[in-house]
Amino acid sequence: MRIWLFGTVAALALAGAGLAGLSYWPIGTGPELSVANGDARRGAYLARMSGCIACHTDFERGGKPLAGGLGLPTDFGTFYSPNLTTDPENGIGNWSLEEFAKAVRQGVSPDGDPYYPSFPYPFYARFTDQDIADLWAAFQTVAPVAQPSKPHEMLPPFNIRAGLKLWRGLFLETGPFQPDADESEAWNRGKFIVEGPAHCGACHTPRNFLGARQAEQYLHGADTLPDGGKSPPITRAALKRNGWTVNSLKYALQSGIMPDGDVFGGSMGEVVRDGTAFLSDEDRTAIATYLLERDE
Repeated sequence: MRIWLFGTVAALALAGAGLAGLSYWPIGTGPELSVANGDARRGAYLARMSGCIACHTDFERGGKPLAGGLGLPTDFGTFYSPNLTTDPENGIGNWSLEEFAKAVRQGVSPDGDPYYPSFPYPFYARFTDQDIADLWAAFQTVAPVAQPSKPHEMLPPFNIRAGLKLWRGLFLETGPFQPDADESEAWNRGKFIVEGPAHCGACHTPRNFLGARQAEQYLHGADTLPDGGKSPPITRAALKRNGWTVNSLKYALQSGIMPDGDVFGGSMGEVVRDGTAFLSDEDRTAIATYLLERDE
């Protein structure tokens, strides 16, 4: 009995020491941006492309733009998008450009805490310094909203934020955008959008039991999404098998109307409504070109 008790106490002590060690484990690096001046208009365009408005605005409950509060139920608990307005207490009004860059591209808060991967920062790592400066300039124009960010409602043990550092060590892959010199400008632009700000792989790639994307099944679709739906494969083979062309896909990204006359539903309908419908015709063409011509 004493041996069992001693083992239990020792195990708890080791677990506590491990958690304490994780809490002091530093993550991220201090970004040294090559530019400081941004173009707010271009940044607003990038914000639309990135889904910022769609994820950080609770339209159904009359929420104000970028004030957060939108719930995302998952098997790990419910995430709530935070307030991204310029309110100094509840939003990002007291942040610096460098803190913003670290949060967006590295998934690390100004306090050094890791963000849950419901925030698709691995995709945003493709942003250049100029992109970050432009986004920052755009966010500075957002009116402050004194609405506190709603705490996530996570199930144990996923409510232990320090444990995300282990997740990052196992699964996190980030890096700048790498164009392909053998491909066209439109193809490379489409690659940047799909693999970067539009984060198509976040929904169209299956995940493992810890919520990490299965890289070998990139864009092969997912059987379960947070809204309870499914996402279809958007590989080149799947798209062509289903009759998609560059023109029809480009038009669907603008209108939400598919080649058979039906319309996108669920989360994809929201992606079009709040994101791709605002993109330029050239960028929608680039997305379609990349998806229909990429090697698999």
